[in-house]
Amino acid sequence: MEVAMWAIMALYGILGGVSTLAMVVGIPAIIIWKIYRKVTLGISLND
Repeated sequence: MEVAMWAIMALYGILGGVSTLAMVVGIPAIIIWKIYRKVTLGISLND
C-alpha cells in the first residue's frame, strides 16, 4: 500500500511539474510573439 502511495505522489509531482513548466515557457513566449508582431507587422497586441 505504501508503494502505491509513493507512486501516486510521484505521478502527481511529475504532472504538476510538466504543467508548471508549460506555463513558465508558454506565457512569456506568447508575450514576446505578440510584441514581435506589433513591431514588425503593426498588429494590435490584443489580436
